Amino acid sequence: YAEDIGRQPHLWLVGVTDLDADRAGSLAREARTRAFGSLAEALADDDVAIVVNLTSHHAHIPVSRAAIEAGRHVFSEKPLALRADEARGVVALANERGVRLGAAPIVALGELAQTARRWVVDGRLGTVRLAWADVNWGRIEAWHPDPAAFYAVGPLFDVGVYPITLLTGLFGPVRRVVADHRRVLVERRTSSGEAFKVEAPDYVVASLELADGPMVRLTADFYVADPARQRGIELHGDAGSLWISNWFQFDGTIEHSPAGEPYVPVPLIREPEVVMPWAAGVEELAIAALEGRPPRVSGEHAAHVVEVLETILRAGD
Repeated sequence: YAEDIGRQPHLWLVGVTDLDADRAGSLAREARTRAFGSLAEALADDDVAIVVNLTSHHAHIPVSRAAIEAGRHVFSEKPLALRADEARGVVALANERGVRLGAAPIVALGELAQTARRWVVDGRLGTVRLAWADVNWGRIEAWHPDPAAFYAVGPLFDVGVYPITLLTGLFGPVRRVVADHRRVLVERRTSSGEAFKVEAPDYVVASLELADGPMVRLTADFYVADPARQRGIELHGDAGSLWISNWFQFDGTIEHSPAGEPYVPVPLIREPEVVMPWAAGVEELAIAALEGRPPRVSGEHAAHVVEVLETILRAGD
């Protein structure tokens, strides 16, 4: 984020803060900016117009609420919240205080998703009736030295949020969750060999019914490494199918199969400048604030996605 903010024409990095002052200082030196001693100190600075909330999953809501109550626009990493009532509450607070609230994932801003949208809107697939979304995010402990926080929320909230955001952006909100299966696959250990508790399911399969579109089968796990044979998103319509290679980046591959024929590559509507411009959602939020309109990566959409995630787990219970 710190690096990509410099690429965006409406943004500059005023400063950074962290509970660990040494980490904040290290990033500030690297990014040639200021290290605030605390969030309160950052919110007291009049130059701070937007707070980019990159904290851990459980800290998203308290940090976002503090920034909004201080009259700042907020861009939150995913998920917006871990409970639907908290998500709706922070959206209501932003509306009440007259500030803009945006949230990741920002996949809909990218050329990959926009190309898929063009195909759907133009009716080239006919009526889309089924969508497969496969989220294989591998074993977090293989690369992260302290993976327990990821297993406290599970793959559904950490990465399942991406395809749900993309598909509800294409086809409208989820009307109901009609099936769910979830479990803990295996005992987990850190890279140093210490066992830790897996608090949330590390494997989830759910079936979703969208209000204006297809039935969706979603799988999410912290076990199968990416790339896997089953990956990305498939859209299946009366006149053909479309495969989107990933639900995360702006760049990637799209392939089309006309009614059961072999898949052929589809050119993107334009070449992406970078594979993943991390601060593009913050830039969109800044422009929305300047223009007095809701951001295209809105808190309202993010809150609906949290409601869907919560409902999937409730269905499993």
